Amino acid sequence: MQISDIFRCMDEGSQTPDVLRTRVFKQIKRLLQTATDYAFDKNLWHNYLTFLLITNENPFSITCEKTGARDGSVNYFAKNDFKAFKELFDFDFSEMEEKLGIDCFSKISDYKAIGKPELMYNKNVSEKVRALSEKLETAEDEEQFFDMVTDFYKAYGVGMFGLNKAFRIEESGDHDIRFRAINNMDKVVLSDLIGYEIQKKKLVDNTEAFVQGRKANNVLLFGDSGTGKSTSIKAIVNEYYDQGLRMIEIYKHQFKDLSNVIAKIKNRNYRFIIYMDDLSFEEFEVEYKFLKAVIEGGVETKPENILIYATSNRRHIIKETWSDRDDVENNNGIHRSDTMEEKLSLVNRFGVTISYSKPSQKEYFHIVTELARKAGIGMSDEDLCKEANKWELSHGGISGRTAQQFVNYLLGIKA
Repeated sequence: MQISDIFRCMDEGSQTPDVLRTRVFKQIKRLLQTATDYAFDKNLWHNYLTFLLITNENPFSITCEKTGARDGSVNYFAKNDFKAFKELFDFDFSEMEEKLGIDCFSKISDYKAIGKPELMYNKNVSEKVRALSEKLETAEDEEQFFDMVTDFYKAYGVGMFGLNKAFRIEESGDHDIRFRAINNMDKVVLSDLIGYEIQKKKLVDNTEAFVQGRKANNVLLFGDSGTGKSTSIKAIVNEYYDQGLRMIEIYKHQFKDLSNVIAKIKNRNYRFIIYMDDLSFEEFEVEYKFLKAVIEGGVETKPENILIYATSNRRHIIKETWSDRDDVENNNGIHRSDTMEEKLSLVNRFGVTISYSKPSQKEYFHIVTELARKAGIGMSDEDLCKEANKWELSHGGISGRTAQQFVNYLLGIKA
């Protein structure tokens, strides 16, 4: 709209060339800022238009995400919009450059990015925009243009959910929530987690059933700290992102917003894991009741495209005390406590529970040697184990996390 107004003022002669040049450069700066954020290159104007197309969530784009562009009256109106975008794609800025004595549009049509996409936090966005932008440049008319964009919606989705793997939630006023993309998520994959093959298989089997539309369970990963519980879930999201899996990380104080979160994602064409890390409750905390109601037991059925994956260092999540037994009833030799039953019922709502126990010393040494080999460290196994043993004695004991920290230390002192 700003560039359009610059053209209008240029045709009317209502502003001097100096003022118009300043306005043009201001818009070029905006394009360059977006290009820098996402490592766009070649034709930045085309990249920018493509970015708008694939991030705009509207009834048409969201419908295409679910079903593709089926025949319908709405296509008539949508194609008028795509015709306008095609004209913008093919727009010739040479008249403006000639009248104002500038060449910035020519420069940004063959731009060479300084940043490398593999180093960018927004790599997913960068790659998809670049690929679709180059494809749209080959469209012969608005029909082809329309088909290319709607095919993209069907294949990848639209907006932040289509372009990112993981999200956090934040309050935006009036008790509403909004999602914020996590752009710098760990690139870890399951093979990076040494050992724990049985645990990983349980998690993979449940997740595969979920992304394939079959019945699946909520999952609780519990056990000693540093054993790879959180790493396993991050790796799962990385492995199944291309199959439509997304993750929303939520903290304990946000459990009151769970119903709103579910309402916003239940009709999207993705499979969502609501991820709760280090889940535990003290006896005075009652947030677990929100969680219980959402998992099972509420009036509204939990949508089929949503599962809850949680990690905890405690098997029973909610701290128990001897006072919980004050209401124990003795009936025909059976002891029952309502307080204890209420606390344990949260764990029972997770259909799959996976135990991550602390590795033995032999398993710890195996993890160390495998991680060292992957990192290209040339020490002998004997020396590695000897140094790893010294390291764990002063750095928190035996665990996968300690092994990784030891390997990081070796990489840090490597000449």
